[in-house]
Amino acid sequence: MVELLRSNDVVSISWTRAVLAEAGIDVLVLDTHTSAIEGSIGAVPRRLMVAEDDLARARRLLDEAARDRDIVL
Repeated sequence: MVELLRSNDVVSISWTRAVLAEAGIDVLVLDTHTSAIEGSIGAVPRRLMVAEDDLARARRLLDEAARDRDIVL
């Protein structure tokens, strides 16, 4: 697995997961519990991981989806 995104923005993380799930790309979210334990003050961002074989496709899908909705990642 390789890192696709690192963020403290739970909305962005949720949106990213939804876009990738719709395309059939499995996503693993790391540091969710660590982020919650430290009080969600942003000291520990969450990391979204995808299979290395899915990385290029995932980036392309997110770029296209963001462009269609005027979202800045």
